[in-house]
Amino acid sequence: MSSTTNRSAARRAYGRYAVRRLAQAVAVVLLAYVFTFLVISVLPGDPVSNVLRDPQNNFSEQEIARIVAYYGLDQPIWVQLVEALSRFVVGDLGVSLRSNLPVSGLLADVLPSTLRLAGAALAVALVLAFAIAFGVRNLPAPLARPLRAFPSLFLSVPNFLIGLVLIQWFSFQLGLFLVIDAESLLATFFAAVALGIPVSAQIAEVLIANLDHEARQEYAAVARSRGLGRARLFTAHLLKPSSLPVVTVVALTVGELLGGSLITETIFGRNGVGNLVQRSVATQDLPVLQAVVALAAVVFVVVNLVADLVYPLLDPRVRLDASPARTKEVSA
Repeated sequence: MSSTTNRSAARRAYGRYAVRRLAQAVAVVLLAYVFTFLVISVLPGDPVSNVLRDPQNNFSEQEIARIVAYYGLDQPIWVQLVEALSRFVVGDLGVSLRSNLPVSGLLADVLPSTLRLAGAALAVALVLAFAIAFGVRNLPAPLARPLRAFPSLFLSVPNFLIGLVLIQWFSFQLGLFLVIDAESLLATFFAAVALGIPVSAQIAEVLIANLDHEARQEYAAVARSRGLGRARLFTAHLLKPSSLPVVTVVALTVGELLGGSLITETIFGRNGVGNLVQRSVATQDLPVLQAVVALAAVVFVVVNLVADLVYPLLDPRVRLDASPARTKEVSA
């Protein structure tokens, strides 16, 4: 009876925690959108009208009046903000000032390419980080020591330089992929390698540090005394508890994956969100830029929300604190 009561209390506590985190995530996304809107609004002059009245854009007075009415530029700033938020919450991201197409449609066309690249880069980063950690714990000391320096090396090399080297070697010299076919499987793989190598360094650093910590615990000493080999000790005893902090690190690296993908897509010529941002900056297409910022905020917040909700389920040592969005780790 007591066990059932404890489980019910734990479920209720987790439910309250999940609701708080969800509410905070929604608030962060809305605040990010409001902040972006206000930054654009306080720029000198009227950025949208300045773009519309540029003679090179060939907008007629009727078209300008329609777009001004759509964005409420003839209304006070707080009215514009309310209208923008009301459109945003229903998924209406506005209309591009250049193509006169819905921004949501433009993002839908390029987002799959960016998600494939970011997902592949995350997979590369995880595989590389776990391979380095495995080598550090299982290879002889003369080989393991240099491996510990790999994360620092990966962090010091920018992903655009890695991308240029990969293109030079594997495209121009070896001909394994074509730069003009940037969406092919091999081109996506090498772009993911360029993006994933710096990200893997952070994951590897955290994983190695936690493996070293867990290896000093009593249960690891007992396992070694029973004749358990290094590889078996790594996979059966050390890996799982050491991997839990990786969940948090992966969530935090999402921002780096999104930011890095913009550069990587430009280098590899991929038609993704990075290419869309580049065109929008060059043409001052502010609705598109605002939508991209909002999209990045949504992705980052959602991934971190999932990590926050999953972590207490993976680690029984974590209890949910009464203060909002806080967890506290207690000894098992």
